[in-house]
Amino acid sequence: MLIETESTPNPATLKFLPGRQVMDAGTRDFATPEEAEASPLAEALFGLGDVTGVFFGRDFVSVTVAPGIDWRDVKPDVLSILLDHFTAHMPLFRGPSAGFSVPAEEEAFADDPADAEIVAQIRELIETRVRPAVANDGGDIVYRGFDKGKVFLRMQGACAGCPSSSATLKNGIEQLLRHYVPEVTEVRAV
Repeated sequence: MLIETESTPNPATLKFLPGRQVMDAGTRDFATPEEAEASPLAEALFGLGDVTGVFFGRDFVSVTVAPGIDWRDVKPDVLSILLDHFTAHMPLFRGPSAGFSVPAEEEAFADDPADAEIVAQIRELIETRVRPAVANDGGDIVYRGFDKGKVFLRMQGACAGCPSSSATLKNGIEQLLRHYVPEVTEVRAV
């Protein structure tokens, strides 16, 4: 099995492509070792000690290391863990629904029903234009809410903590949304 790697705009994150599907549907972001306990693979990667984030996309795994860590020192260990996991056909998650649990803070946000048409337009643009582009960079952007012209998005994977994420939000996503949805005045990361 060959696992390809790609750099991302975030120098602390590498994108690993195992040549097969990683997630059946959706994505999953692990920002702490405690969150990673839901996945044997994420837990093993955090177990290296230098890993600060793991993200599962449709056909890739993005791994983020701590500031100051040289990827040349960590990459062989990450590749070894990924290779062992995928060649052994190990489960990605523990338990039947562990891969699809929604954190409580994501369940709490409720859009104003009066904004339903605007929210539908925003969600469609994010799904069709934004998410595919950021997936190419090893990350994801998730819609979190719309309130009084402001769109709230959560950055995941390589996008979280990326030095260029502010520029991506303001110069890319905000301009796109404002162009197609005049009610949008601002985009913020949460």
